[in-house]
Amino acid sequence: MGSSRLPGKVLLPLADKPLLLRMYERVASANYSGEIVVAVTEDEIDNQLIKLCSRNKIQTFRGSSFDLLDRHYKAARKYNAEVVIKIPSDCPLIDPQIIDQVILYYIINKEKFDYVSNLHPPSYPDGNDVEVFSMLTLENAWINAKKDFEREHTTPFIWENPDIFRIGNVTLETGFDYSMTNRFTIDYKEDYEFIKRVYDELYTNNKKFGLNDILNLLKDKPEISDINRMYVGVNWYRNHLKELKTISVKQTKKI
Repeated sequence: MGSSRLPGKVLLPLADKPLLLRMYERVASANYSGEIVVAVTEDEIDNQLIKLCSRNKIQTFRGSSFDLLDRHYKAARKYNAEVVIKIPSDCPLIDPQIIDQVILYYIINKEKFDYVSNLHPPSYPDGNDVEVFSMLTLENAWINAKKDFEREHTTPFIWENPDIFRIGNVTLETGFDYSMTNRFTIDYKEDYEFIKRVYDELYTNNKKFGLNDILNLLKDKPEISDINRMYVGVNWYRNHLKELKTISVKQTKKI
């Protein structure tokens, strides 16, 4: 709820329900989603999220508002997780089939990788972020990550240390890279307007619309892409390019 750029964004309405519930709906429809927990901050402003989740029988955990690595680790420990799937709460257009694809890749290759994602390097539109890792890997990061951005963003310590962790990546099977041309995440008012328009266009006829449905919609109605085009490619990497060893300047954009 305390987003500085778009306060209360997770409660903005999408198809007559709060954004957080619509996102939960999409995550829950993935076949391999497992036990879903909403990891909320301890800030008073987030009390309303706890109430919302309670009314909808959604499990929650409360932790640090800045140290997300600590919050995620302690949530995973409370729920006795062996494997953790991390999905940011600002991805209400995430495709359940993509969630399954990344998780299944981890399951098939669990003897080969400690960490699997679809964002290192990215090829999917921003807002389809799925990261999967063992509890031992998360614990290692929780113990050893020292830099502020490593704690704030949970997993950079893992993918920045390929000499310690075995890293796997899932890329878009078409071979295209939409990561710097399409933005499905919510951080600004224009992002919400874009996402709401997509829901208005697709949700009524297909509650489980996916990536291809969205891309086809944007092809038919390119004006929808223009709504938040000014923020395409903008992400947190831009503030840490000097510190990040495995991120290039081509993977982010300054406002």
